[in-house]
Amino acid sequence: MTTSTNRVAIVTGASRGIGAAIARRLAGDGLAVIVNYAGSAGAAGKLVDEIEAAGGRAIAVQADVGDPSAVKRLFDAAEAAYGGVDVLVNNAGIMTLAPLARMDDAAFDRTIAINLKGTFNGLREAANRLRDGGRIVNFSTSVVGLYQPGYGVYAATKAAVEALTHILAKELGSRGITVNAVAPGPVATELFLQGKDQATLDRITQMIPLGRLGEVDDIARVVSLLVGPDGGWINGQILRANGGVV
Repeated sequence: MTTSTNRVAIVTGASRGIGAAIARRLAGDGLAVIVNYAGSAGAAGKLVDEIEAAGGRAIAVQADVGDPSAVKRLFDAAEAAYGGVDVLVNNAGIMTLAPLARMDDAAFDRTIAINLKGTFNGLREAANRLRDGGRIVNFSTSVVGLYQPGYGVYAATKAAVEALTHILAKELGSRGITVNAVAPGPVATELFLQGKDQATLDRITQMIPLGRLGEVDDIARVVSLLVGPDGGWINGQILRANGGVV
C-alpha cells in the first residue's frame, strides 16, 4: 500500500453531513480527497477550501452516482489530479420513507438508482481501477437489523449493499483490497433532524444504550480506521456504528 501522503480517496456524497465529515477526516489523515457532490456545488467548494486551509489536498467533482458514465468521469478526474485512486467511500444515498402500500414508483426507482445502482457503479469502477492494497467502504444502515415500518425500500437497498460488500471482498482479496461497510444508527445530521419534533428525538435517543444520537465524527472515525493502517485485517465486514441500538 502507498503511504498516506500519497494515497487518494474518493468520497461520494461528500458535500454535507456524514460525507463531509469523512472527507475532512481522511484529508486530516493525509489522503488527497475527491469531494464528490451531485448538486451542492457551493457546499462542496466550501469544504475543499476548508480542507486546503488546514493544509490538506482536495478537489470537488460533480457526478450523479446513479449514472455509470458520470462515475467513470469521477475516477478520471481523480486520476488526472492525483495519479490514481486508493480508496472509495460509497457514502452517497437518499431515503424516502413510506409504508410499502403507499410507496410510489418514482420514489422506489430513485432509491434503487442512487442507493443500490449508485453503489454498484462505484464498486464496479473501483474493482477495475483501484490500486492494489486499496480500501473500499460502503454505507449500509442499522435499519437492516431494526426493520422499522416505513423503511422497507430503503432497508432493501442497504441489505443489497451488504451482500455486494461480502462478495466483492472475496473477489478482490487477492489484490490486497479490503471491502467493508459501515451501518450507522441515528446520526444527528441536518437531514435526520429535519421534520422531527423533540418528543420523537427523545424516543429515538432512549433506544440507544449510550444515551445520545450519533455525531458525524463518530462515523468518520470508523471510516478512518477501515481506510487506515490499523484496519487492514478487517475485510468483508459490516460494522454497525450505532451506540448499541441493535
